[in-house]
Amino acid sequence: MTVFVLDSSAVLRHIDGEAGADRVEEIIRLALLGEAEVQLSALQWGEIAGIQRRRFGVQEQMRVLQSLLQFDIRVIPATAERAVRAAEIKEDRKLAYANAFAIELAMDSTDHLLVTADYDFKEVADMARIEFLPVK
Repeated sequence: MTVFVLDSSAVLRHIDGEAGADRVEEIIRLALLGEAEVQLSALQWGEIAGIQRRRFGVQEQMRVLQSLLQFDIRVIPATAERAVRAAEIKEDRKLAYANAFAIELAMDSTDHLLVTADYDFKEVADMARIEFLPVK
């Protein structure tokens, strides 16, 4: 079964109805049908929370986060081991730390597929399977 790892850019595309939102909706539908799993690193979850709070305030932030949890998205904790591996990726590959957590999560198995709209991940495309959403 495919494990889709969404990063914050993919989730924000879904929330904002931008290019690639239909693909994220398809992934969520597959998860709700039990045909796939959707994961998100805790750092990416925090990025989404912060962006929603900055844009719309606390009430809308909470509404959006609650609605996302209804889609069976598993938020994967930032364990000590994951934090070290993400730090190594950040340093070795010059990737933002939150993004390093996303790619680190996508490296869990060959069943994992990172879905993103962030083309900075092109630099680490050799490390895991990555699906890029369309440019806006």
